[in-house]
Amino acid sequence: MTQDYILARLLSNNAQWAEDVEKAEPGFLAELSKAQTPKVLWIGCADSRVPESVLTASRPGDIFVHRNIANQFHPTDDSALSVLSYAVEHVGVTHVLLVGHTNCGGAAACAAAAQSSPSSPSTPPKSPLERWLAPLTELARGLLGEGDMSGLVEANVRMQVANIAGSEVMQRVWAAGKDVQVHGWVYDLESGRLRDLGVTVGKQ
Repeated sequence: MTQDYILARLLSNNAQWAEDVEKAEPGFLAELSKAQTPKVLWIGCADSRVPESVLTASRPGDIFVHRNIANQFHPTDDSALSVLSYAVEHVGVTHVLLVGHTNCGGAAACAAAAQSSPSSPSTPPKSPLERWLAPLTELARGLLGEGDMSGLVEANVRMQVANIAGSEVMQRVWAAGKDVQVHGWVYDLESGRLRDLGVTVGKQ
């Protein structure tokens, strides 16, 4: 069976990248394979236009990552909670970044849903995507008439920072005296720049 061009290109690009890395810094990848010690956990959107390592010019091993639709951190999501726990309690992460971005499709869908149904729907969300975005849709309903999409994107970042800070994981590490900070940033697709919203939460 002939390999799909898209997949073949990915494998070819990877081989070239690995070769270039080894030439530029012999032994880097072999050393990296032994352990990871990132100081940053990036919780961001799954959007293909927001590749954290690329836009921060970071190397493998620099950033621990969790990405999902519309950069959510649900207090009951074991996937996100396990990433957070492993990052701050075992890997040694000291900065948790919750990063939203402009022109977010998830946020736009929630804004549209809120506008079409200003009051909470009588039936629960049916699809996995609707269930996942339900809290953001409720946030959008509360913001109707109070600004544009950028306002919803920023409000979402603030809400997720609060969710992370209020999590049992962060309360536990702060109680243990660990100096871990939670930050809220927004990535601007048009300019390629990151912006700190100034909502950092640290040890209580």
